Amino acid sequence: MYMRLFWWAAILAGVSYMAAVLYQIHGPAIIIWKGLGVGLLALWAAMMANQRDGWLIALVLALGALGDVLLDSKGLEMGALAFAAGHFVAIYLYARNARPQRSLSQNLLALALVPLALIICVAMLYPAAGWWHAALYTAIVAAMASFAWISRFPRYHTGLGAIAFLVSDLLIFARAGGHVAPVLTSALIWPLYFGGQALIAHGVVTTLRAAR
Repeated sequence: MYMRLFWWAAILAGVSYMAAVLYQIHGPAIIIWKGLGVGLLALWAAMMANQRDGWLIALVLALGALGDVLLDSKGLEMGALAFAAGHFVAIYLYARNARPQRSLSQNLLALALVPLALIICVAMLYPAAGWWHAALYTAIVAAMASFAWISRFPRYHTGLGAIAFLVSDLLIFARAGGHVAPVLTSALIWPLYFGGQALIAHGVVTTLRAAR
């Protein structure tokens, strides 16, 4: 019961932050608010952990929360580095927990995610300055989503959550390239990102707990 309070506190913090997004509220307190949702997910995952994989997903989420804060306090590059570090840890976690038996469609989607995401990213940003930085980061996120999809964790939680994370980043690049109206991206990016993180956390943590 005590641990469930942290889960619901994380959901409340993440969902309520949408108000700051929609009303474009800024400031130090808002930056803390932004990191609180995923930060509490990381704390919840750490409290539930009793093995290496449990600590790994807590680290993934903690790096995500750090990225949320750094994006607004230190800039895009610092935030992206924190997120990229989290994605590499997640890839390692999902590779350790690869699903032993997979259907052809599952394998095909996993193989298609990286090239498809790269095509979309490059088509939106090339030849703008720094397009290859975005492409490199997109490849890392897409690889994370690909490994999540073929892991033993629930595809309709962890797998879909990872894909939602990828879509949220592609929407950021779409906004930067002027391909999607800012009002639309403002309404979609945070729900996809935070919802994706929550699904990832729930899928991994509950699976590990059930396997005790």
